[in-house]
Amino acid sequence: MTRIRPTDQAQLFVWSDIDPDHEGDFNQWYDREHMEERVRIEGFTGARRYRAVSGAARRYLALYRAGSLADFTSAAYQKAFTKQTQWSVTNFGRMSNTRRRVMHVAQEGGFGWGAALALVELAPGAVKDETLRAVMEGLMAEPGVMRVHYMQPDEALSTPLPSESTEGRVLAPCLAVDVTSEPIAEATLRQLTERFGGAVREAETFRLMWALDEHDLPPLED
Repeated sequence: MTRIRPTDQAQLFVWSDIDPDHEGDFNQWYDREHMEERVRIEGFTGARRYRAVSGAARRYLALYRAGSLADFTSAAYQKAFTKQTQWSVTNFGRMSNTRRRVMHVAQEGGFGWGAALALVELAPGAVKDETLRAVMEGLMAEPGVMRVHYMQPDEALSTPLPSESTEGRVLAPCLAVDVTSEPIAEATLRQLTERFGGAVREAETFRLMWALDEHDLPPLED
């Protein structure tokens, strides 16, 4: 396993809920259209979908990986929003309680993606960098922990989706921990909430639904 390291990479973070009456179509849209569309954007390297296990604020989390924050200002990224399908427009309108954040992956350790994820949202400025790094290094020594990544939101790029209220909106950093099982994710979450105490704004565990790598995609037909 590698030690904690800084990165230039970025990650789009979309955490949302959906009306149960439309949940089946919402999942089909993500799985048959939306994930592929986003991963095909130049600079994007992959995406992952998660379903919440603990907590009930938002049931679905999508993470899209890119080479840098600059990939979210590129012509290719902007073009993706000028050709939204009707299926996309419909399902964006069905999302609720959404959080959209474009994050800089400021610190990372390990590699690969686990079967489950522990996610902690921290109050901005509440945890010192040296404390955070020490916690991340400690996590990498735990059995079943495969990867840790600390994400800081970019204010200019984190424009809200229509289903997100802008009143009292807080752009908070997040610590995500990829692990091999849901019980390990739950134990990791307990450890982090105890360690960070009042600095924790929200905490939740997720199971991985599926992951898509840019190299999985066949060339588009002319």
